[in-house]
Order: sequence, then structure tokens, then C-alpha cells
Amino acid sequence: MWARCGVSSSPAFYRLTVPQINCDVKAGKIINPEFIVKCPAGCQDPKYHVYGTDIYASYSSVCGAAVHSGVLNNSGGKILVRKVAGQSGYKGSYSNGVQSLSLPRWRESFVISGTTTQPITLMPTLATTVAEDTHTNLPRPSPPAAFAASSPRPQPVGHRSRQTDFWSSTASTSSQTSAGANTGSPRQDYVGAAFQQPMGADASLGFVPKEEFSTQSLEPVSQGDPNCRVDLSFLIDGSSSLGRRRFRIQKQFLADIAQALDIGPAGPLMGIVQYGDNPATQFNLKTHMNSQDLKAAIEKMAQRGGLSNVGRAISFVTKNFFSKVNGNRGSAPNVAVVLVDGWPTDKVEEVSRLARESGINIFFITIEGAVENEKHYVVEPNFANKAVCRTNGFYTFNVQSWFGLRKTVQPLLKRVCDTDRLACSKTCFNSADIGFVIDGSSSVGTGNFRTVLQFVANLSKEFEISETDTRIGAVQYTYEQRLEFGFDKYSTKSDILNAIKRVGYWSGGTSTGAAINYALEQLFKKSKPNKRKLMILITDGRSYDDVRIPAMAAHYKGVITYAIGVAWAAQDELEIIATYPARDHSFFVDEFDNLYKFVPQIIQNICTEFNSQPRN
Repeated sequence: MWARCGVSSSPAFYRLTVPQINCDVKAGKIINPEFIVKCPAGCQDPKYHVYGTDIYASYSSVCGAAVHSGVLNNSGGKILVRKVAGQSGYKGSYSNGVQSLSLPRWRESFVISGTTTQPITLMPTLATTVAEDTHTNLPRPSPPAAFAASSPRPQPVGHRSRQTDFWSSTASTSSQTSAGANTGSPRQDYVGAAFQQPMGADASLGFVPKEEFSTQSLEPVSQGDPNCRVDLSFLIDGSSSLGRRRFRIQKQFLADIAQALDIGPAGPLMGIVQYGDNPATQFNLKTHMNSQDLKAAIEKMAQRGGLSNVGRAISFVTKNFFSKVNGNRGSAPNVAVVLVDGWPTDKVEEVSRLARESGINIFFITIEGAVENEKHYVVEPNFANKAVCRTNGFYTFNVQSWFGLRKTVQPLLKRVCDTDRLACSKTCFNSADIGFVIDGSSSVGTGNFRTVLQFVANLSKEFEISETDTRIGAVQYTYEQRLEFGFDKYSTKSDILNAIKRVGYWSGGTSTGAAINYALEQLFKKSKPNKRKLMILITDGRSYDDVRIPAMAAHYKGVITYAIGVAWAAQDELEIIATYPARDHSFFVDEFDNLYKFVPQIIQNICTEFNSQPRN
């Protein structure tokens, strides 16, 4: 196809021009490895998040990164973007009016430069696409012979066959292949020409048992769908209460998943853990490297029996499943989909949080949940929403009947393959209990106190706030102390911001040491076990009491303390209060109106410190 267009096959020529995009378009949404794009004006806005410096994570705004790098100014223009390998860490920085953020790791990166070469125009069918749904952008490969020969399972009258629906797009694509072109699947032609991706390290992760070599087809083997490159684990219910019939329905659901996914070393990999009393790996990520073998393995699974110990299974997956020896690639998002018949017989909230902090995105599918007269049997009410990192329904499915399970195949895979939204492993924005300790003494004054509250709001709005993400609490102090709201009071960002606005100015003396002790007792003593704890103390003067012992108590209890001083605050006290090193945790500003300037630096320091620490 490329030869007919008169285009060289050298990768240097694939600098395609993308139509003008919006400021919020992320690099990961544009599929080409190198492209020229036109950015609009106004992309300096902090709402267009950028991650990294010089080399940016593909989760970043393309145009925001261009402004941060200095290639563009805020008036927009054309840039050249080149994809590069994912990094083990991205360091944030402030540059050209843009505050970039830190990120522990990401699967893909990009760099930006000015446009020095002219792009070429390719056939419309191969033009670069900004994908709204990356899972459905490219044509699917032709079905293997074994699929075509097998009989589809019976369908209700008037119901379109899943197999026919899935493969229907291949006919028109394959007809475009020229006589002398590669006769492999349409996706392979596309990958070979448009991506020019060498298999390299990814291919070496593939594993095919020796006995399978003698039966391999001479047809090209799919390397997998690169638009759904995830490491996927299904935790399936094998408990005795499920029964044989429903276990068979569950296996058919997994087979439908395997058929819909284009499994391969460059695409999604899938393993299965079955749980009952205890969990066991049915097969890991590298056991089956194509959809056909995966379906055959699913058919052979036997039910284990026992209780529905879901929490134990999630803990097992966190500790054992996503390891390099089991095929985890590191550069692909880790996803665990948990199927539950009814409800778990053990607790899931804490083990799920630890799983998320290990970088695992958890989806819950509950089938035939507890009815009203059964709810007293549920060990942990609302367990599904407590287990996932968002309560907006993206990570949970509630299926009323096992016979309706198959309807979740396509919605589930659309979400699982939307790798730009798989950001629920813990980051610096959704990992902590943050307690603000606010000086309400007489020297602050009503107007300045409102400025302090705006500073608190500006910091709070940067975080992902929910019951299972970052939580916010606040204490106001003078000679006395008052709990304005605790960590468990509000669970949405809008509620937190409204609560901050409602805080009333108290007026009085300045007993900072007593305030720290009060915050430890009333806020952080009620923090969740193993939760990251941050105290942000704001004061405008020297304390009337000693701060040394309370500060030492905070440090001893693992509370990371930031001390923000304004006007008459004592620098030596700020350094005593602040966590070591004080230069990263203490700040001083001469006027209240300049507090806002420290927001980006404090956020950056919080993220840098978080990214430098090992995960639980």
C-alpha cells in the first residue's frame, strides 16, 4: 500500500499532520509515533495538566507541554511531537508559566521540538486520528481458522451474533490489500506501516510452550491490539454457593472477553485467578499469548469450591500475580477485574487500597447482589465502592442476573482499554489524609483570614478527593483549638471547598504547640492505617508555647509536616515544626496576599516526596 502511494518506508517520513487540537488533548490519544500538530492559544492554563520536564508522560496535554518546554508561547503554533519510551519517573518543574507535575512512572513518553521538516500527505484511510475511544480506532484482524470453523453459541431470535458483530469490519479492509502486499491481518499491515514498531523487548516477553510449535498455522500470528496494551487479571468466583451452572456462565463470559480481546505481546495479556476458601492462579499473563489458546484454557477450568474470600484473593494478586516472572511488563497498566456472586465473605476495603497503592486498577462486577432481607449477612456494606478508587460508577458494574453478565463484555473492555483513564494506582494526588492547621489569632485579622482560607482551598482543589482517595480535615487554633471538620466529614471536592468557605474567624492568642497536639489527637489519630499523613500548618506569628515536643511527636508518628509562615512568623519555629529537610517543608512569605505563589511549589514538593518513597 505504501509503495503504491510512492512513499518511502523509512520511519523518518511518517511525520503526519494532525488537524488543530484543543489544549486538553493528551499525547496518548494520538496514535502516531511522530507527528506535527497545531496548538491553539491559551494552553498555559494550569487545568491542562503536564507531567515531567523535557521528557513528558503521554498522559500530559500536548500543547501544555509545548508551552512548558518553551517551544511555544501562550499564543499557540505548530510543533513536532515524537513518542519515546516510558520513564521510571517524571520530575515536575515550573517553566514558562506552566507548573508541570511529577509522576512515578508511565508506559509512554514524548518530546517536543519546532517544526523543521515538511509533513507528507497520506491516504485518508491512514491519516492520524485523535482517538475518543482508542479501543475501536483500528480494524480488527481476521478471525483465526479455528474461530471461523467453530459454531457460535445459540442466540435469541433477533439478537445479533457477538462473533459476527466482532469480525464484521474486516471484510472491507482486507479487500483493499494490494496483490503484492503482506496478506496478514489488516491490523498487522497497519502496525507494520504506520507504527513501524520493532518488537524488541516486548516480543521477548511472549511465551509459547514447545508442544504448540508443531501445530502453528503458516498464517501470521497477531501481536495483539496495541490500543489495549494492559496486563489484565480476572479474579473469578469459584465458591460452592455459585453452583455449576453459574460457573459455566462465568466461563462463557471469560471466553467472550478472550474473543473480544486481541491478545498478544504488543497488546493485552490476560491471566485468571480463581478464589474460594483460598485463591489460586489458573494461568498467568505469559501462559497464553493469543486469544484462541486463552479460550481453550478457560474451557478446561474446574470449580474450586469453598467460601467467597474476595479480600484474600485481592491480597494474593497484589503480592504474587503482577510480577515480572509471571509476565508483568511494567510499562503496561495493571488491571484486576473482580467477579463476585452476591457478596464477599471477608473484608475488601483495606486490601483493595493496598492493591491500588501497588499500582493496580481494580474493577468490581457484582452479580445478583444482596436483597433487602440478606443485607445483614454482608460483612462490609457498600464493599464495591469502598474497594475501587472512584465512586462515579466507572470502576463498578452491578449485574442483576447471571444471564445478563454477557452484556457487560463490551462496556467493560471499553473502560479497561481506555488506558488514559486507568489512573487509579495511587499518585501524590489521591494518596493522603491532609490536615490543615490554621492560625486564627487576633493578629491575622478578618480579611487576611479569608485569604488564608483561599490558600487552603487552592491547595485542596489540586487533589483527587473522595472517601477512598485523598481526604481533607481542618483545625483552627488560637489559645484554644477547634475541629472545623474531620477526614470522614466530606467526601467530594465541592463539599470540601464549601466547608472551607464556611470556616469562621475565631481571634485570640497563638498556641501553635497545643494546636499540633490537638491535630494529632483529633485528626491524625483517626487517619486510616498505612495512609500517608500530611499536616499543613499556617501561622502569622511566634507561638506563646513550646513547639519542639509537639513537632517531634508529629514526626515520630509519621506525619509529614509543612510549616507556612506569614508576616511575623518566626523562621526558627517554622524549621522546628517542618519535617526534615526543612528547606523542602517550610515556607515564609512577607504578606498574606502572596500566599498563592507557594501553591505550585508545595504541590511539587508533596509529589516529589511521594514519588521518592517505596509503595506498600
